[in-house]
Amino acid sequence: MTELKVLRGSELQKKVGLFVGTRPGIIKFSPLMRELQRRGRDFFTIHTGQHYSYEMDKIFFDELDLPEPKYKFHDVAKSKYHGAQTAMMLAESEQALLKEKPRIVLVCGDANTNLAGALAARKLHIMVGHVEAGLRSDDWRMPEEHNRVMIDHISELLFAPTEETKQNLIRDNVKGRIFVTGNTIVDAVTQNIALARSRSRILADLGLEAEGYFLLTIHREESVDFKENLEAILSGIKLVSERFGIPIIFPAHPRTVKNLEHFKLRSFADAVRGLRLIKPLGYLDFLMLLGHAKLVLTDSGGIQEESCILRVPCVTLRKSTERPETVAVGANHVAGIEPEAIQRGAEMMIERPRNWENPFGEEPSRKIIDVVESVLG
Repeated sequence: MTELKVLRGSELQKKVGLFVGTRPGIIKFSPLMRELQRRGRDFFTIHTGQHYSYEMDKIFFDELDLPEPKYKFHDVAKSKYHGAQTAMMLAESEQALLKEKPRIVLVCGDANTNLAGALAARKLHIMVGHVEAGLRSDDWRMPEEHNRVMIDHISELLFAPTEETKQNLIRDNVKGRIFVTGNTIVDAVTQNIALARSRSRILADLGLEAEGYFLLTIHREESVDFKENLEAILSGIKLVSERFGIPIIFPAHPRTVKNLEHFKLRSFADAVRGLRLIKPLGYLDFLMLLGHAKLVLTDSGGIQEESCILRVPCVTLRKSTERPETVAVGANHVAGIEPEAIQRGAEMMIERPRNWENPFGEEPSRKIIDVVESVLG
């Protein structure tokens, strides 16, 4: 008898597979895990190992009381290139899915993790649900843009955060069913902010007062893997520091620290008055630090969302954003990376009233799992 390379429908079981592998994915899936637990649904988590240090990974499971992943890949982080990394995750994901045979898998966002998980499921004829579908920056230099477009086109269920992201999917002529559910970051922030207030001592530990500091994060390839871009951003931060004269707290991503050393820019960063490089933080400490900042400067898409929900003004250190809703409501300004533009952006946003509406919906996790349960029958 010929051995099939796909799974028959009769082989699939009434359970859900969740793919994680990066900090944002773990955070955004945390309320979905809780909702599945609350309903008594059978699910398991595959961790691709894309983020691999305790500070960037396991601490989030520990702090948020999440079930440990059933599968975790250990050698993926050794891959330097996107293709090799994605291929390793794809091969191992396929083996895990062949063992579990879930009827549906969920992926969230645009990391290589999600593309690998979605492809593995698609090849085996397992239904794919894309949480955070329809985001578009229209910047094809970004690997995240390639990934999110491809995932959208191979997903049967597309969970769009907003009406605008739904329209992006319609324009792209996707084949799957579209559901406007809101973004699970809303649940992640609202569920975890109370926990952060009760457990975190980060402000006291750093000697900070609420709204007495700015927060800086940079980690994307286009920001930190090119010396001229990283230097331009640091020059902009120097201008901001000179203009406002308050501390700028910088939880530095491991890749950012590595490239500061590699490009011989560490001394430049250390010389910026008030700029304080610290180690990466757990989610509760970071949420506390973000929620009490006077301003955040970032290249992170997720932090654009979180700061919007927490009503902290944001300056995005990129030339484009796939979160235009944050700009539309007045929570965010896309400054680019030119030093003077970064300073102008900070000056503008610091005066912005914090009275914007949350554009990312209500109870998104409940809505998404409602759809999943309808599929499972």
